[in-house]
Amino acid sequence: MDAVAQSRSAPGLRALGRSAAAGLALFAGTMFLSALLLFSVQPMFAKMVLPHLGGSPSVWAVSMVFFQAALLAGYCYAHLLNRHVPARIAPIAHLSLLAVAALTLPVGLPTAWTDPPAGDAYLWLIGALAVGVGLPFFAISASAPLLQSWFARTGHPHADDPYFLYGASNLGSLLALLAYPFLIEPNAGLVHQARIWAGGFLLLVLAIAACGLAMLAHLWGSAATTAPCGHAASPAASPAWRERLAWIGLAAVPSGLLVAFTSFVSTDIASAPFLWVIPLAMFLLTFILVFKDKPVIPHDWPLLHPVLVGIVLLGMTLPGNQGWTLVLVTGTAAFFLTTIVAHRELYERRPASGHLTEFYLWMSLGGVLGGMFAALLAPRIFSVIWEFPLLLVLGLLCRPGMFRRPATVAEVKRCALVACLVIVAISALAHAMQAGLVSSGLLPRLVVFGALAFAAVFLTRDIHHQAGLVALMGAALLLLPSAMTRGDAERSFFGVHRIAVSTDRQTRLLMHGTTLHGAERILDGAGKAIAAPTPATYYYPEGPMARGVEAARIATGKRDGGLSVGMVGLGAGSMACYARPGEAWRFYEIDPVVARIARDPARFSFLSRCQPDAKIVLGDARLTLAREPAGLFDYLIIDAFSSDAVPVHLLTVEAVRLYLGRLSANGILAMHVSNRHLDLVDVVAAVIREIPGIHALLADDGVTDKGFDRATSHVVFITKSKEAMEPVRVLPYMVAMPASGTRAWTDDYSDILGAILRKRR
Repeated sequence: MDAVAQSRSAPGLRALGRSAAAGLALFAGTMFLSALLLFSVQPMFAKMVLPHLGGSPSVWAVSMVFFQAALLAGYCYAHLLNRHVPARIAPIAHLSLLAVAALTLPVGLPTAWTDPPAGDAYLWLIGALAVGVGLPFFAISASAPLLQSWFARTGHPHADDPYFLYGASNLGSLLALLAYPFLIEPNAGLVHQARIWAGGFLLLVLAIAACGLAMLAHLWGSAATTAPCGHAASPAASPAWRERLAWIGLAAVPSGLLVAFTSFVSTDIASAPFLWVIPLAMFLLTFILVFKDKPVIPHDWPLLHPVLVGIVLLGMTLPGNQGWTLVLVTGTAAFFLTTIVAHRELYERRPASGHLTEFYLWMSLGGVLGGMFAALLAPRIFSVIWEFPLLLVLGLLCRPGMFRRPATVAEVKRCALVACLVIVAISALAHAMQAGLVSSGLLPRLVVFGALAFAAVFLTRDIHHQAGLVALMGAALLLLPSAMTRGDAERSFFGVHRIAVSTDRQTRLLMHGTTLHGAERILDGAGKAIAAPTPATYYYPEGPMARGVEAARIATGKRDGGLSVGMVGLGAGSMACYARPGEAWRFYEIDPVVARIARDPARFSFLSRCQPDAKIVLGDARLTLAREPAGLFDYLIIDAFSSDAVPVHLLTVEAVRLYLGRLSANGILAMHVSNRHLDLVDVVAAVIREIPGIHALLADDGVTDKGFDRATSHVVFITKSKEAMEPVRVLPYMVAMPASGTRAWTDDYSDILGAILRKRR
């Protein structure tokens, strides 16, 4: 009889298995689609708003904070809905919110939205994000905790521990981020992207409705339909506040580190989706790797973690591209490892499923706090990007067991004494280096960091001692003369500007990130003060941009006065010294800090000596030039860069048409396209191909290294008439524009990744 009963029940078991598999696939697929939409809209909308803010790397940093805050609001809404709304009503309530959000599609910045203010634009950007994408993002952000909570009430065999579904969510997020720069951005414009996203949103609404019906189908057979979704049959004890604070801290450190590391990377290459999404994809990958019972990567990293952080701190003391490259390579590994450690510790501390939405709520709050610190607070309190090394050191506190073994009072006193002695020794060395008693080169810093690293690796295995030794490396970074402490630094929405003096004390430098943006020789070889300022670097007298001024005078017949010149990108004000009496020069600068530096004769004297009454127009060049009358300029120079990153919106077909429209009939447009990371010559060549009736040549001066006095430059000269190009054609370093087979950049389309790959080839 038992065999007969078992035989009769087998089809029922198979049907139950198929039903369970189908239910799991439905919920996992819906969470996957939700995450796909949630993380594809982030780079898409940030790219939409980027042209309004000069291509600043801060756009993505602030955008991430907004999206984290919107995610927190979504989790809070999900928690309240889950706790206080009956299960039979919860799907209807959420579907109603999704329906209202659908009315705002497709996402985009309203045409009536005002221009951003000059200088800091944090509030403007947050408002633009809220109006343009806020409601749809908020509605989707609640889906992950809600769907996991609904799944926990379906009676599925795995319903008691639905956290594994978070992997499906993060897989969708990861694929969305990787697909955007590699598949979506190179093949579709922003308008088309927004329409596709709207279609995906409507599909998600249908999938969420199906998940709600699946939950209700199970509940209709029980008496639990009147209970809120979060109520379980035997609710677990409420988490202690100590645990909640741990969730917040463990989420805050990697979130803030994500913002700080992304800003560091994008400042020197380009503020573009390709460089935004790679760190964020790594961040989400860690959730997939460790949010499971058996993590792919082990949780305890006894040695590698502090060693990597120590190498990053050493790299940040090195000047120029050498230090930047070292920090980029080791910083990527340190960021990834820190995030893995923190997120695994979060999973180890997860509560029972009855407190699932609360767990995600506190975790999201930590993410917002970390992001706000790195994107909004740190730029206000630090003149340099100190938040990056600070968060790396704090990441060591996320290692397992860091707070589980209380130290004795004697041990604490002993460690504090050692730390004080080391700091005193480092301070003494710093004073000796500043006084010239000890070399200020790499060797002293290498000795300090090497000694601390040796102690962390070979003299102790205690994680508290290792964290303390790495913290002392951070103190060394702060105290010792290095690239991080060199000169006088100021920070704005658009980055860090540093005024420093060369090692031979003869030249004052203006740095942005790792890139030299201007230089003025203040002493000659004999140590005497320079009487008249001479432009240097890209702006040296025999260089393309300087000679272009005389070419414009010849082309327009205004050699004796009356020339009208516009320059986008003020820098140190070097070009001002090529002006003659009777000429009208106008400078366009997005950053008020740069304008203040250039006007200060104690820093740079180009403006004060050559054009003390120079007209400086603050604001994004696309917006300010659009207000100028047609045919205003005889010579227009486009030289706006943030560190070595180019504002993409200044190199589009629409931008070049705007520039040409502001040129006189025989005027000359000069576009400075020198770049270490992107092939901008090919980009401009493709743009020129799309504008008929214009003439272009490329200047490649090919100068050898002359210190700060000269720098190799590539400048594209464009004119509307063939005759106007003749004075340019006779310059000694002019070559024909290369043919371009790439797609031209427009306000709707750009491909940073392609430009990077072409530069590498």
